[in-house]
Amino acid sequence: MNWYLLALISALFSASAAIVEKKALIKDKALNFSFILALFNLVLSVPFFWAADGVSLFEPRMYILFAKTFLGALSFLFIMKGLKNMQISGALPLLVLTPGLVAIAGYVIPGHTVSGAEWIGMGLLLAGTYALQLGQGKGILDPFKLFIKTKGRIYILIALGIFTLTSILDKILLSGYKLNPVTFFAWQHLFLFVHFSIFVIVLYLKGEKINLMNSVKISWKWILLVSIFTIIYRYTQIEAVKAGNVAMVLSLKRTSVFFAAVIGGTLFKDTNLLRKSIATVIMLAGAAVILIY
Repeated sequence: MNWYLLALISALFSASAAIVEKKALIKDKALNFSFILALFNLVLSVPFFWAADGVSLFEPRMYILFAKTFLGALSFLFIMKGLKNMQISGALPLLVLTPGLVAIAGYVIPGHTVSGAEWIGMGLLLAGTYALQLGQGKGILDPFKLFIKTKGRIYILIALGIFTLTSILDKILLSGYKLNPVTFFAWQHLFLFVHFSIFVIVLYLKGEKINLMNSVKISWKWILLVSIFTIIYRYTQIEAVKAGNVAMVLSLKRTSVFFAAVIGGTLFKDTNLLRKSIATVIMLAGAAVILIY
């Protein structure tokens, strides 16, 4: 199968997963949902351990993967909280900012520079973000002020900061330490389940009410569907990266944000959907410029 077809399949299933996540989170808590999803993902990823390379848990790269998945679990939880508190067409496009933040992070690392194309891409990301927030305040800076002050957007902002670091760690693991993508895929789901289990235990010991059985009762069908979609889009992305250009694959994969914002926004009757869709396209163009050039 052609890599671009695999990347498009990955994008479509990623968008589908995001839409179903929003549906499940209407009645469920973000942590409960995330824990049960991590369990389902682990069960569905068990067959991948058979194709994974033999690794020792005491290798430096496994320590890095464990730390990276801890950050990944945190960022996913914050995204779910943001998705629960925001319209899907306003929350998901903000995740497209990740390439710009990674480029900025590279700028502060000695020996790294930001190219002219990357500056153009970041400009488009900024313009798209501004357009996404328009209508929320009368002053020219009000959209950015409200972005920082709004609860749901704060969750997304925290997740973006964490995503920037995990994206760099992904590159280190796959390129620097040559960790096999399938091995990475399998162990990542095991570690994510461990981290979410720790989150649940810690909060339970602190006295927070965590009714996992109730979440299973009301959401298990939705969560299982999200898990199936998640395994499919993550695996097809790995296969696309193996067969094609990484930057092009990631650019195609990010079109999932547009699909989810438009389709999900229509289903959930989001406001200002046309403006948000145009803003999303601008942001995707900026991300593509950064990734490809």
